[in-house]
Amino acid sequence: MSRAQDPPRGFFPFGNPFRILSPKGSALSPWLLSLLNNFELLLAERLKKLMPKSKDDILTLSWMKLAMESLCETHNNINTLITDLQLPVSDWEEKWVDVYLDISVKLLDLCNAFSSELTRLNQGDLYLKCVLHSLQSGPGEKYLQARSSLDSWRQHVNANNARVENCRAVLDSLVKSLSLPKVKNSPKGKVLMRAFYGVKVQTVYICSVFTAAWSDSTTDLFDLTVSDKPLWAKAFADMQSVVNAEIRDLLSSGRSTILKELERVDASVEKLYPMIQDGVEDETFSDCVMELRTQAEKLSQGLDQLLEEVDSFFKMTLSGRDVLLCNLRSSDSFSGNANVE
Repeated sequence: MSRAQDPPRGFFPFGNPFRILSPKGSALSPWLLSLLNNFELLLAERLKKLMPKSKDDILTLSWMKLAMESLCETHNNINTLITDLQLPVSDWEEKWVDVYLDISVKLLDLCNAFSSELTRLNQGDLYLKCVLHSLQSGPGEKYLQARSSLDSWRQHVNANNARVENCRAVLDSLVKSLSLPKVKNSPKGKVLMRAFYGVKVQTVYICSVFTAAWSDSTTDLFDLTVSDKPLWAKAFADMQSVVNAEIRDLLSSGRSTILKELERVDASVEKLYPMIQDGVEDETFSDCVMELRTQAEKLSQGLDQLLEEVDSFFKMTLSGRDVLLCNLRSSDSFSGNANVE
């Protein structure tokens, strides 16, 4: 795929939503302010944990797993906040419901795309197992078979995934949804919408990083300029700056992949391939075979663990959507919106 360097994209195409959140004379009560502050402080701490300890940690499967766990925790927190606000669905404004349902269906699309790519990459492990099995067999066609399996692995992992390519359009539509609906005469609604804003910022950014990692393109990476009012704003800006800078450096270096575990397997393949072509086995050859085995196992294990987290996020999003729809159907005031998508 191409690696065009797009200029940083602005986050608010329709202006600053915090002018909507905090109009003059709309001070929150101490109780509501405490709920909002607690939510935003938890989000800030979560974002700080995503700050890599070193550049080598960025775009490892373990970091991506941590990022997906962080998203699950944030979405759990918004559910807890809704409960604490004692704001039943029957009191939600119709536009809030529309925003939630629209975002949730887009998140399900993203999860399906991510699961598809993780499953596809993990299927490549079969080719590596064939390589290792061939090299353990007796004389004969083992080098030819091993080389054929390596060629198949290269072709498989470098293939494009149409679902991942479609993530860009989904993310663009999510960015457009980030101008918050106007909240009138509802302090609880103001808190809810500001919390939703933090959830959306983290969700859009993490999903854009995942998409960039699998598409190897900076065009899928967002530079989100957020208001400095939320308590999590600095933690987010710091984390985003470090992660984006490293991703762009990786993409500009000409690497075949920027996913670290996949890159290590690829490096092992590159060292082993000419040895298989020559058909000469020595101590270096044995070390390279062992290295490929080790890196392949780490890649497969990491993909499995990340896939599990993505599936958990999918189930959480689907469950929250189903609960809301059920509540809408049982509410007289929202009976006409039961089929909203």
